Order: sequence, then C-alpha cells, then structure tokens
Amino acid sequence: MAGTDRNRELLTGGPAIVLVEPQLGENIGMVARAMANFGLSELRLVNPRDGWPSEKARSAASKADHVIDAATVFTTLEEAIADLNFVYATTARERDGFKPVRGPVEAADTLRQRMGSGQKCGVLFGRERWGLKNEEVGLADEIVTYPINPAFASLNIAQAVLLMSYEWMKSGLGEKTRTPFVQADMEPATKADLQGLFDHLEEALDARGYFRPADKKPKMVDNLRAVLSRQGFYLPEIRVLRGVIRSLDRFSRQAPKGQNPGAGERNVSAGQSASEGNKD
Repeated sequence: MAGTDRNRELLTGGPAIVLVEPQLGENIGMVARAMANFGLSELRLVNPRDGWPSEKARSAASKADHVIDAATVFTTLEEAIADLNFVYATTARERDGFKPVRGPVEAADTLRQRMGSGQKCGVLFGRERWGLKNEEVGLADEIVTYPINPAFASLNIAQAVLLMSYEWMKSGLGEKTRTPFVQADMEPATKADLQGLFDHLEEALDARGYFRPADKKPKMVDNLRAVLSRQGFYLPEIRVLRGVIRSLDRFSRQAPKGQNPGAGERNVSAGQSASEGNKD
C-alpha cells in the first residue's frame, strides 16, 4: 500500500530495534521499512553477515533512508545494548528461565511508559533461521512473544519487527481505534429524500417495461425498496443514484433490424423482470 508523503511530519524515535547477526541485506531493508511505517528510527545491527553498508538493504527499505543512514553496527550484543536501561527479547518459542513474558500490547505500553520517564529501551530480534540464543535472551530484562498459530510460528524478521512497531505506534494514540483519516462529513438523507429516490426509480423502470408480469409489480417494488433502505444513505449518495436514473432518459433506444424501436429492450427487460419476479 503506497502512501509516502514527504510534506507531512516524519515521526522518529522510539525504542532501538536491535538485529542480532542478520543474514541478508534485503531483510535489513524490509525491517527499516517496517520501522519507518510506524515511527521508529533507531536501528542497531550486531555483526551483519554480509557487512555494512548494504545497497540491497537500501533498495529494500523503499525510501526509509533515514533509518538506513542512521543504522549503527556493533561487534557483540553486549556492546549494542550497553547504553540501554530496559530491553525486551522477542521469541516465538517457550524458554526456560524466570523472565516475565509479555504480549506485544503490554510490551509496547511498558516501553512507552519507560521511555516517557527518560529511559532508553530496545527490542532484540534474532537471526532469520533460528532467532536468539538462550544466552542472548538472558541479556534482556523481559520476553515479548506474539499470539500466533502454535503449529506455524515462523515469522520472518521484518514481520516480527512490523508487529512490534505497530503496537508501539498504537500505544501512543490517544484512542486505540483512531485512524489517520475519516469518512468525509456528509449530510444524512431524510426519509423524504429516500422516498424521492424510490419514486424516481420506480417511474424509470415502469417506463421501460421492467415490472413484468404486472401482478408481480407490488412484490418487485417491495424488494427494490428493501434493498435500497438496508442502510442509511447520505444525501450526496441519493443525488448520485438519482443522477444515474436521470441519465437513462438522455439516450434513445435502438432496436435491431426487423424490430420495432424499443421492442428489443422491452422484451429483455420483461424477460429479466419476469425471471426475477418468479424467484420470490
């Protein structure tokens, strides 16, 4: 889903995302993209296999250059988290130990609170193939894990980072259900507007021989009204529909050779309306 807009404020900051021995530059780039999507900007790399910088990472980042350019590289995990006050380790499998285990929603709220009080925080993500080692998890304060299918718990690294980044962004919203844009403000249609639409449509269909056979017309009209009144309309929507109906009278009907003008259309309409009417 495309939506990059450089004219808007670029959100940055948040907890550091620490990738331990990432293997592919493309994966690092996709992590940077996921971070940028949700306002994170500090990327730390521990001993990336293919070295750094990486043009493959930059290409996969889809213009999240501010994350790529600011990424820092460390030789060991201990060095990468030395200045942090609080660290989560992500894992999909159960670990032996005494560390608290949190879900992503609670973890994001905790990170938000700690960083709001001035602490520096980070989230550890392991290798693409097997994640974090036990001793690496041991360096974290707590564990965060996702509620995913236990029979298929394999997330790629960018997916894992995106989930945590999303929860981080959501934890900063005043309302958790808030969206970046809303439906345009439109005047609701009145019952009189809706009745006008019904009458207009019935008149247009009647003129074109839609209601066949005649004894089925009341039921067919009822069905049309039921369809059009299923949800509340806005006044602009009523105007659009009435404009469509009005346009039917702007074009003359042409019949195939050997038929009276309009006969073909009347016959088709009659056949369709009869079959539709018989369904009731």
